[in-house]
Parts: sequence; C-alpha cells; structure tokens
Amino acid sequence: MKEKAKKKDEQAVPQLNENGVDRAQESTETSVAEATAKPETTKEEMIHLIVFKLGSEEYGIKIEQVKEVTVTPSVTRMPRTPDFIKGVANIRGDIIAIMNLEERFGIRPAPVSDDFNPNITYTLVIEAREYSIGVIVREVPQSLNLSMTKIDKTPSFLQDINIHENYIEGIAKVNNRLIIVLDMYKILTQDEIRALHNN
Repeated sequence: MKEKAKKKDEQAVPQLNENGVDRAQESTETSVAEATAKPETTKEEMIHLIVFKLGSEEYGIKIEQVKEVTVTPSVTRMPRTPDFIKGVANIRGDIIAIMNLEERFGIRPAPVSDDFNPNITYTLVIEAREYSIGVIVREVPQSLNLSMTKIDKTPSFLQDINIHENYIEGIAKVNNRLIIVLDMYKILTQDEIRALHNN
C-alpha cells in the first residue's frame, strides 16, 4: 500500500529544467507564445513616379531620373535638329534641348479642353550621364507612389521588336489606370545624342 502511494507521489513530482521551471508549463507557454506571435512583415518595395499624359495615355518616369519640373520657358529653334527637338531653352542658367515626346513616339495629341492654354506647358528636366534634356508635357505632372508589384514587365512582343533598346520599363496598374513606365536614359539613340552635342 505504501509502495503504491509512493509511486503516485513520484508521478506527481514536476520535471524541472535547469532554471527550475516546470518543463510541462514551459512547453505550454512556448506554444502559446508561438501561436500569438505576429508573422514577420516584409517591407514592400515602392517606386515613386512622375506621371504625365502623352496623347490620351498616361506615362510615368522614375523620380530619380527627373531633376526638376518647371513651366516651359521661351524655346529657341535650332537648325539641323530632329523634328521632335523643339529647340533649346535656358533653365536656371543651363541651356538644354527641349524634346516633344508625342512627336518622338508618333502619338497623336489628344483633343484639348476649352480652358486649355496652349501658351503654358511644363518641362521635365532629365539629367542623364551624357546629356540633359527637357521633355514638354501639356498638363501639370502628378506624383505617384506605388508598390513595385503593381508594375508588370514589358510584354515580350514589345521586347522582340527592339524599340530603341526597350525604353519601356513596364506597365503600372493603378485601379483602372494603365501607366506606361519609361526609362528616359534609353529614349535617345547614340546617334541622336551625338547630334545634340554637335549643335
């Protein structure tokens, strides 16, 4: 009888770990902590675009490629330049070529509203390693932050036809909008860059 009671008491003795904590309790606390622990959130990669319209479509340029946005100053036409180069302008002391992307891409301009003032346009100043150039847009450009997951890579059929070294980086989907993301460092060919330097 005493032997049975002794065995029962031994079974009731808790198993302690090296810190003196009941192992059964420790294991329960660990499982509760694991169950309530929040899953680690990975930081989503974002992209900041400057968005503008060409024709009736929206286009975007990464903000790090845009030095500044300004009201287009007076443009002086230059001889022996491509049609899409409208001339040169003085922007904050720098003389830079001004480019019309609608003409560069062969895009038909969208109809303008009655309150549109054709005398006021805006210029995005792009500063590449080999050149600086201004891009004319009709409306005030907008700033847009979005996740990189919202941008689809350029469709393969566009890559296959080798459009000037693939200056289209991808297409951003924002609600019902599609925004064509451009790499402005690939807009001009080497021949066009040389022609700008020679003028």
